[in-house]
Amino acid sequence: MNSIQRKILTMSIVVLSIMVLIWVVLTYYNQKTQAQYNDILQRYLRMNEVTDHSHQTIIALNDYMQKPSAYKLSKLDQNKKNMLMAKLRAVTLRNKDNAFTLTSYINMMDSLIASADLTVMFLEQGNAEQSTEKFEEATRIDKYIAETTVTLIDKEVRTYDAFYRSIIEQSAELKRLGAWLLSLITIILLLFTYWFSLSITRPIQKLTVAAKELSRGRFDKPIEVHSNDEISFLAKTFDRMRVNINNLISEIQQKAQLESELQQSKLLLKESQLISLQSQITPHFLFNTLDTLSKKAYLDGSEETSDLIASVAGLLRYNLRRLDRAVTLEEELSVALKYIEIQGARFTDRLRFEQEVDESCLQLKLPCLTLQPIIENAVIHAVEPLEDGGSITLRIYEREHCVWIEIKDDGAGMTAEKVNHILMEGGNADSLGHSTGIGFSNVVKRLRLFVGAEDVISIDSQPGCGTKVTIKIPLAGSEG
Repeated sequence: MNSIQRKILTMSIVVLSIMVLIWVVLTYYNQKTQAQYNDILQRYLRMNEVTDHSHQTIIALNDYMQKPSAYKLSKLDQNKKNMLMAKLRAVTLRNKDNAFTLTSYINMMDSLIASADLTVMFLEQGNAEQSTEKFEEATRIDKYIAETTVTLIDKEVRTYDAFYRSIIEQSAELKRLGAWLLSLITIILLLFTYWFSLSITRPIQKLTVAAKELSRGRFDKPIEVHSNDEISFLAKTFDRMRVNINNLISEIQQKAQLESELQQSKLLLKESQLISLQSQITPHFLFNTLDTLSKKAYLDGSEETSDLIASVAGLLRYNLRRLDRAVTLEEELSVALKYIEIQGARFTDRLRFEQEVDESCLQLKLPCLTLQPIIENAVIHAVEPLEDGGSITLRIYEREHCVWIEIKDDGAGMTAEKVNHILMEGGNADSLGHSTGIGFSNVVKRLRLFVGAEDVISIDSQPGCGTKVTIKIPLAGSEG
């Protein structure tokens, strides 16, 4: 499947290829023209070089004749060497148009060097007249060389006149070619851009129309977009979303209908529960009744019975409060002592209870109904089954920035498997306090949620060695 990225890459490659082709053509013609220009320029420079060295040789010869010296003679020799080098380079300038003239031109350079040598020789022999004659001959040859240079340059100009005209024509052709190439590239880019934009905008327009239909709530009309790029995938995904939304709306309508029926059933159930509750004794009426019985027993002189009834009323009132509210350890201890007082009246000397409480720890916050179910569990399993009863010890103290609560009994104890079952799997019927209905596992779960740690409670027990339940609550938890 062609992607939008591939289309853009293709367009970039086409444009880049055209640009590279134009650059290669222009570079080739430019280098070719530049090489021809350099060749012509070198020919002109070599001819002018001959004339320049010829003049320098005459000047050096004249200086030597005026006042001969070794330095001036060496300077003259250097100019003659330059003339020989210029002659060698001038030989390469030969062509069919200047062959005869160039031959005379080279002979003149040889004659100039020969005349200069004769001038020096006659001067050294003291023959001033012959020396002057040879110097004048050398001067005439220098003049001829200059005139011949002009002639050769004129021939070069006429020879390369056609070349100059071809260069001008090539420049004009390059301009026309550049204009045509620019027009062609512009047309190609416009056509490609139109095709490329149309391949994107047309599917997007169809998607826009489909989105408007969906916004009007029409989810039953399929979305059809024919494309060979990512927009086709987007359209298919959009269509699947339409189908999913349509199915979801159908499910919501069905669930709304079921929920409406369920709500009606709940209203009927609540109405039935309300009628049933109206026929029962309310907790408020029960508390008032217990308080009345407590006062009646007190007036009849049964103070112990009065205190017991008051404890039962207080315990019942505390047990019926909401379990999601935190209380102080002092409140929990008070309720636990009321429970011990009630069980003490039941078991008399069979229940032995000891407590060791650090009062500085009593403002600690903890979940409601934490101590009583544990103590109740100890009474049920460590005191009630035994003929001689048993003892329960409660210790509250501070250590390592934590408040430690220990509840220990000397009952039959239990195995490690049962301890693990109670702590990890939620306990069983034997570990429930039957008067409150709050199970040991409920206490464990609420303590762990309250403190946010798994090691908040532990059980140390072995068969025949009793059981010790330890609760460890950090002091920072007292703020919650």
